[in-house]
Amino acid sequence: MSNLIIKQIPCLSDNYGYLVHDPQSGATITIDTPDANAILEALKEENWQLSAIWNTHHHWDHAGGNAAIKEATGCLIFAPKGEADMIKGADHYIGEGDSVSLGAHAVQIIETPGHTRGHICYVFNEERVAFVGDTLFSLGCGRLFEGSPEQMWTSLSKLMALPDETRIYCAHEYTKDNARFANTIEPENTDLQDRIAQIDNLRGKGAPTIPVPLGVEKATNPFLRAQSPAIRTRLKMENASDSAVFARIRQMKDDF
Repeated sequence: MSNLIIKQIPCLSDNYGYLVHDPQSGATITIDTPDANAILEALKEENWQLSAIWNTHHHWDHAGGNAAIKEATGCLIFAPKGEADMIKGADHYIGEGDSVSLGAHAVQIIETPGHTRGHICYVFNEERVAFVGDTLFSLGCGRLFEGSPEQMWTSLSKLMALPDETRIYCAHEYTKDNARFANTIEPENTDLQDRIAQIDNLRGKGAPTIPVPLGVEKATNPFLRAQSPAIRTRLKMENASDSAVFARIRQMKDDF
């Protein structure tokens, strides 16, 4: 990420927290607050002063540390306007069309309902980096707790429109489990087979599989591949809409 520093922090059982620091301005933000103690310790290690929390959605493992971190640092809290009733006490509620900034770096807000009704993602367009919360995972996507398949497909399509070199930072280390399911949907996909080998190597060393280029996800993630002829044939959905194919894949993953 050009002249920005991203610190990836393992939290809880499988979450990632992210600190993003701009050396030029000295500003630092945290994407979500899965573990207040881990985030505060990381700030201390780097000797960074937290400027703001940027929440993607209201789930406890994303916003549960807000109050403790704000009390410890005095930072501002930015939260999705569609979830203002679920994330209390934010300083700013934001949505698509709004923008936030880290130093001189402008950041685009994309609304991605589906996992929750007001989920948002943060995209550093110039730096080709996207923090996608629980909308998109490597080889997976978030469960549809509050939204419809049609909403989620629209949300994923927005992310797919970003440049292929965009590095995707998602909030959980689910990739190895997701790979097992992906291999049942499109086993003939050679890009997927190569990716599975890479994942096994990384996890065998205890290394993260995140971030991952969007182009890799588009070539291997079944939830982004509703247009794949092989997948449509396997599911006997050759003439179905993209959102219907996606919905079937999501249902199969829920039952997997």
